[in-house]
Amino acid sequence: MATRKIFTGIVILLACCFKLSAQQKPQYTQYIFNTYLLNPAVAGIENYTDFKAGYRSQWTGLEGAPTTSYISVNAPLGRNFIDGDPTSMADNSLNPLSRQYTREYLSAEPHHGIGGMIISDRTGPITQTTISGTYAFHLGLTSQLNMSVGVMAGINRISLDVSQIVLENANDPAIANGNTSQFKPDLGVGVWAYSSNYYVGASVQQLIKQTLTFGNKSVYNQSKTVPHYFITGGFKIFLDEDITLLPSALLKLVDPAPASYDLNLKLAFSNKLWVGGSYRHNDSYAAMAGINISTVINLGYSYDFTNSNLRTVSNGTHEIVVALLLNNRYKVSSPRRTW
Repeated sequence: MATRKIFTGIVILLACCFKLSAQQKPQYTQYIFNTYLLNPAVAGIENYTDFKAGYRSQWTGLEGAPTTSYISVNAPLGRNFIDGDPTSMADNSLNPLSRQYTREYLSAEPHHGIGGMIISDRTGPITQTTISGTYAFHLGLTSQLNMSVGVMAGINRISLDVSQIVLENANDPAIANGNTSQFKPDLGVGVWAYSSNYYVGASVQQLIKQTLTFGNKSVYNQSKTVPHYFITGGFKIFLDEDITLLPSALLKLVDPAPASYDLNLKLAFSNKLWVGGSYRHNDSYAAMAGINISTVINLGYSYDFTNSNLRTVSNGTHEIVVALLLNNRYKVSSPRRTW
């Protein structure tokens, strides 16, 4: 038991150091259910107010392992889109992942999108809370292709819970000055191109580099925030009129960590249910499922099977997302322009 506790402590310490020196933003499996988390250009893409709440418990069973919770909301602005968008005015009982929907698809009217999110990410004694707002502009490039650009601005609060730390030297200069909470500005940008049967996007978060230290800044100033780059894309493969295969991928670049990528596959049945799987390079496999309960609420769940050395001390990762389709005047039961 003592050996296990020592090993667990080492794992958490390494995880904390990794988050400070490399990937500092939360990790999600169900970003395919909420791409707005990674790219502000998605704000306002649908013809309703999109509210989502998510919770992720990573490496379950490992004390101090990362947990992430968030709420996000975004909505369109512009009467030509909200009241007169041809796609939204069409038969909304039609499955947006069907061949017929693709044949009838028209690009959205030019419009704006606004939104915001609150994200809390905790690993061991370190908690990062991000509050941000976003703006996007959507423009039809052709009759079936839209492009949007977006910007995100906010603030990060990074805090250290010293009650969880036991030091041999109570006056350790690493935290001796009592700087256990600090605020840092956050800035991100993104671009998103989307049509009826494919999408591609690129974004960067944490553009403003900042120094992080809980102790004497003249000695402990090696931890810095770094930009996070995300490149993603996906397309549709019609297996039947209402059964659709949705491959997608995400490339993550965070210096000095090695490049990482996710490969995803969703199988959507009509307009009600989807199942899928995901592979994260050198990290995990995941099983996913979602259901569109009504024109108000959708649910998504995923479970990650860890394939790194952490599998010896953890029970995998749970993630759940609840989506509310607010101001849903056309009574759609699933997204029309994201999938």
